[in-house]
Amino acid sequence: MRFNVNDLLSKKKQAQKITMLTAYDYPFAHIVDEAGIDIILVGDSLSMVVQGNDTTLPVTMEEIIYHTKIVVKSTKRAMIVADMPFMSYQVSVEEAVRNAGRIIKETGAHAVKLEGGREILSQVKALTEAEIPVIGHLGLTPQAVLRMGGYRLQGKTEEQARRIKEDALRLQDKGAVAIVLEVIPSELAREITESLEIPTIGIGAGPYCDGQVLVIHDLLGLFEKFTPKFVKKYANLKDEIMKAVKQYKEEVEKGIFPDKEHSF
Repeated sequence: MRFNVNDLLSKKKQAQKITMLTAYDYPFAHIVDEAGIDIILVGDSLSMVVQGNDTTLPVTMEEIIYHTKIVVKSTKRAMIVADMPFMSYQVSVEEAVRNAGRIIKETGAHAVKLEGGREILSQVKALTEAEIPVIGHLGLTPQAVLRMGGYRLQGKTEEQARRIKEDALRLQDKGAVAIVLEVIPSELAREITESLEIPTIGIGAGPYCDGQVLVIHDLLGLFEKFTPKFVKKYANLKDEIMKAVKQYKEEVEKGIFPDKEHSF
């Protein structure tokens, strides 16, 4: 039985923490699902950790659909959420509904995630009315990196904090089923979490959110371009993989592999 929107809201009511991780391919999604993670996000972060881009902006609808299909196919338990790419929902309400509908129909995902607050309320309302669950995203919104001038803490000023709090309530009012809070002060995240009936999922937003999300490549020590303060590396797989690859190279060059055991 898959984790679903009702389970999400139920965990909030029962004060049980929600777990979310990203995944973009069959082996990682399968492992994350088997480990019992509640939600898998097919994030536009794939632009950076899979494609090697500097921002999330280049990811296309086709790429999100391609990766989400794979993740849905390789999982049984987790709720699968697909990020809507930059410019797939900002132009118009009609385009947002059309693109979100494509994602749900073509991939089998269970919800979509959109970045922004008051400027996308019409889209969130229309998607909800089209029976597509929406997860919001406030604070540091990576698709707005050009306007923000980089990846910086948001909600530091009284005006910024007030705007984020208002936007959270507005997103809830328009039908969002959860909100990701990224890189905002812990106390602000606490205030927002306590003010909402829907769950908050934090990334760099402190311990008071209803759940947490990380990019799996960060958690496993596989992404080295930069490590944000909020990332905890639970493993250093890059070193392990490097060791294995070097051993393979050495054994092939010395004629050790393949041996009798690995030959027909």
